Amino acid sequence: MDAKLFSQLTTQIKVGKQLPDALYLHKDALSAIPDALAAFIPAVAKALRLDDADWNLVKIFKHDFRLSLLHYPDFYTDSYPALKQSLNVDLSKLSHKVTCYAESDNPPILHRKETMVLADNAYYQHFISLTQEGENAGLYENSRLIGFKRSWENLIARHGYQLVDGRLFRSSAVMTPANEAGIDRHKTAIVRHELSAPMKTLIKHGYLEGSYAIFDYGCGRGDDLRELEAHGLDALGWDPNFQPDNEKVASDIVNLGFVLNVIEDQDERLDALLGAWELTTKFLVVSVMLANENYIAQFTPYKDGVITSRNTFQKYYAQSEIKAYIERSLQEDVITVAPGIFYIFKDKLEEQQYLQSKYKRHHKWQQLTSPEPVEAKDKAKLIITQHQTLFDDFWNTCLELGRVPANDEFTQSDKVRELIGSHKKAFGLLQEMFDTKEFELAEKTRKEDLMLYFSMGLFEKRKPYTQQPESLKRDIKALFTDYKTANNLATELLFAIADKELINQQCEKAHSLLPASLLNKEHSLIFHKSHIDSLPLLLRVYVGAGLQMYGELDDDIDLIKIHITSGKLTLTAYDDFEKSVPFLVERIKIKMADQDIDFFDYVDESRRPPLLNKSLYLSSDNVNYNKQQRFDMRLAKLLDYDADKESQLTATEYHVLLEKEKRKVNNFRVVGS
Repeated sequence: MDAKLFSQLTTQIKVGKQLPDALYLHKDALSAIPDALAAFIPAVAKALRLDDADWNLVKIFKHDFRLSLLHYPDFYTDSYPALKQSLNVDLSKLSHKVTCYAESDNPPILHRKETMVLADNAYYQHFISLTQEGENAGLYENSRLIGFKRSWENLIARHGYQLVDGRLFRSSAVMTPANEAGIDRHKTAIVRHELSAPMKTLIKHGYLEGSYAIFDYGCGRGDDLRELEAHGLDALGWDPNFQPDNEKVASDIVNLGFVLNVIEDQDERLDALLGAWELTTKFLVVSVMLANENYIAQFTPYKDGVITSRNTFQKYYAQSEIKAYIERSLQEDVITVAPGIFYIFKDKLEEQQYLQSKYKRHHKWQQLTSPEPVEAKDKAKLIITQHQTLFDDFWNTCLELGRVPANDEFTQSDKVRELIGSHKKAFGLLQEMFDTKEFELAEKTRKEDLMLYFSMGLFEKRKPYTQQPESLKRDIKALFTDYKTANNLATELLFAIADKELINQQCEKAHSLLPASLLNKEHSLIFHKSHIDSLPLLLRVYVGAGLQMYGELDDDIDLIKIHITSGKLTLTAYDDFEKSVPFLVERIKIKMADQDIDFFDYVDESRRPPLLNKSLYLSSDNVNYNKQQRFDMRLAKLLDYDADKESQLTATEYHVLLEKEKRKVNNFRVVGS
């Protein structure tokens, strides 16, 4: 083996953790590199009298005739293993140097271990989940801070996390000290440096704007409370360990954030849930930690959960499991807001207002027409013309509601009635003066939104008419005649999503109407999430049914795929959708027939599939549409794939094809490498 051959063979390696100047590879992955190099590395170790047990990772330098044999004895058992010994070999000088870290209190540590093993390794998926936790916690934003044990631990602490058995987690509130000696519940509470995930959902839905009193049941160290109080909100909390003397106060919104996970006694766990519910006047927010069976299996079982190395109890849930537990315990419908986060409404009017807002398209109606000239003899129309601003506002309210507003739904109702006599009479006159197509569209839009709302309501126990807000009762009367008719139509609509032929027809219709989408005939329709409201009503119901299990779409999701024949819905998130070639970081497949969700993470950047032909998912009025389309055409021609179809290239294939053509992508340009 000489330097030239070493360099040639190194360039052929497509596995391992790839850095600009070197790559890291576990010895279990040597089978995936060129045979000559796979044989050479152990031979170097043997020549230096290094036993197989004294090294398990190799660092191969890309630009030098060098390698390092590294020993991480806890590679498979420690989430972020420490380096015990490094043997650096300069093959050009036939010299080597041994550095020992066994006694160091700040040794180098490893991250992203999934990049150093092969995909068929038994630990591969577990390593991916570890890296994803770090990504979600924002720990990888500056890679210079994470290479040594002490700086890594400090970074974890600054972000409000702690390592428990190798897992990054935020503490939740904890309940009363356990009667059983040995479970240290107080150790589950840690410092948080930003609002918790359930609190962020309340911000998203406008519940933290000052109109609602908040109570944090099991508030831990009170980090959420301090932030809420700093914004002038009415927020109180109680915690058995940190704020045990605080009074438990009934409030509009009660937050039971990551509490149920840490209570090992099932009766006490139920008491906590019921206690939080008792204090709730409008709705309860419940959040828990989720984990799959493979992760849970590594811990010591205890009752229906596990014991962590810090002697704390953790009960990890599956999404469907915790939802069923809450519904069974409270005998109430549970609304899934996000993975592990749920709303349970005690105030049924508040619940209906939340759901209506969730499924209502928010149009900003603008006056597009003007009153036609009128004869002076028509006194009423003349009055309208003389008070154009008032009646423009009234007409826009009609468009927003899709019906004539009640007196309390228009702020200047008294003035309208003084001038014309009634809302109904004013509306009749305005219909003669304005383009009625505007109102017909508004009426159709509102009716479709309500059909979606009633269809999604069928997933829960049907609410009686008396529990509906007054505004909804008016909608029902104006648009459906009665409540029974509305629910019957919604039932027919929901059942229709099982009709594959009908879904296929609607997908074809959507493809012809949407500003940007991709139709794989009789297989799937793909579109950007921003176009959900533009879908035909049946497909909005199809998507809504899928999201009943997942929760609401967050900012990370970019594309949605409707599977026409299999009853599935796929959500995809990319690293940066604004790039010319975004790369897939997460895929979520919702299987409606099985009532199951599969999460697929692409933490290893070298394995992330590219999104090619991105212009297919952009509207023509997008600022980048033209240059994206030109770029897509050039790249498709260069790499020889169809420019009008969904790309199926893997990350490896994409990079290999670019290297073969001696090209690379630079923003929206394809340039020489």
